[in-house]
Amino acid sequence: MRVNLFSSAFVCTAIFTGSVMGQTKKDAAVKLITLDPGHFHAALVQKTMLPDLDATVHVYAPKGEDVQLHLDKIKGYNERKDDPTHWKEEVYLGNDFFNKMITEKKGNVVVMAGNNQKKTEYIKRSIDAGFNVLGDKPMAIDKAHFEMLKAAFDDAAKKKLVLYDIMTERYEITNALQREFAMLPEVFGTLKKGTPANPGVEMESVHYFYKYVSGSVLTRPEWFFDVNQEGEGLQDVGVHLVDLVQWICFPDKVVDYKKDIQFNNASRWPGTITLSQFNAITKAKAFPAYLKKNVVKDSLLHVYANGSVNYKLFGVNIKVTAKWDYKAVEGGDSQYAVLHGTKADLLIKQTAAEKYTPVLYINPVKNDAAFQQALNAKLKVVQAKYPGVEVKKEGKGYTVIIPEKYKDGHEAHFGRVTEKYLGYLRNGNMPKWEVPNMISKYYVTTTALDMAKKAKK
Repeated sequence: MRVNLFSSAFVCTAIFTGSVMGQTKKDAAVKLITLDPGHFHAALVQKTMLPDLDATVHVYAPKGEDVQLHLDKIKGYNERKDDPTHWKEEVYLGNDFFNKMITEKKGNVVVMAGNNQKKTEYIKRSIDAGFNVLGDKPMAIDKAHFEMLKAAFDDAAKKKLVLYDIMTERYEITNALQREFAMLPEVFGTLKKGTPANPGVEMESVHYFYKYVSGSVLTRPEWFFDVNQEGEGLQDVGVHLVDLVQWICFPDKVVDYKKDIQFNNASRWPGTITLSQFNAITKAKAFPAYLKKNVVKDSLLHVYANGSVNYKLFGVNIKVTAKWDYKAVEGGDSQYAVLHGTKADLLIKQTAAEKYTPVLYINPVKNDAAFQQALNAKLKVVQAKYPGVEVKKEGKGYTVIIPEKYKDGHEAHFGRVTEKYLGYLRNGNMPKWEVPNMISKYYVTTTALDMAKKAKK
């Protein structure tokens, strides 16, 4: 069944100078296809219109609530008062949606954000059919899917297609500035190797099931709470943390997962959701049959939403932890991250003391006049890239003062990732480290799952 939505919207088609990778026609527009959207990240890719994108987006999905929630979000972007979008959604609904997409070839970039049990196969088959892919994390949730993902990257390279995952956390300003200061040896020194008990790098994120997206309470699909479909905590949002470790601590360095990574240990543990909480999040009045095996006392759902891995990368001991809770006391998803340097620690905190917004601190090992002089001198390097950033001496360390213009929020980061991806399509200039490092981070998360499960036995 084909549905033409938002047909009254103004359609503006942007054309590349040159050719789009994976396409034979010159001056081809980038035309998005949204495949089986089941996660709100699929809609956030379209929250902002970019000049390189055709405004007509083809959606292929089975009938159901998932696709309707997606279309409702796009409709909301089109109808908002401030800076409305002008998307025209051409929707095909049916059980043969995937084959229909392959046959019709209405676009050249497939956007995927949905059920992660199916996503890796979707990626592989889309690449095999000649489509570029912009995929939400995680692109693999277990070892079998990791092997399939590796094959997809191999095929993409042969076909000169761009397969890329959506790493929004690189655009969060405190993460970006932590990276900038870590690249200043006069301030940070060198990264300590640490030990498994006292790692050189520690990162932890806490996400929440109940949250607001684009101004409204998010309705999650029921399958989101099935780890066989969504993935466990470390294998899902933990991908961001593993990516940040590589991106911040070893900028532009290629990671060979076969030789550069060694594991210390890994663990996993369940969180609990009540039936009333499940109802508030999904609008469902009862747990679906496939979740009943995880229900205790008739009303408490156990979800393996929490996980941790302790490993070495280039000899540096690293601990990464991903957690989920029901609802934030205040603010939204939060992160803790510390890099231990020989001259200073770079610490990101997001607690009540920081008013639940991320703050970057520089805590020197020796806070003397020489350090302060070096910090003031090298601050100019950071300011050349981020004008207006300052440091304020507080107690035994320094707080990085970040202008509000850089605090654009998580939802805006999807547009920035998409813009970066379109640049790779246009120019064919994806850095050499991106693909091997994508493979490496999914190796870390999926290997950690195997280790954690074995440790429980």
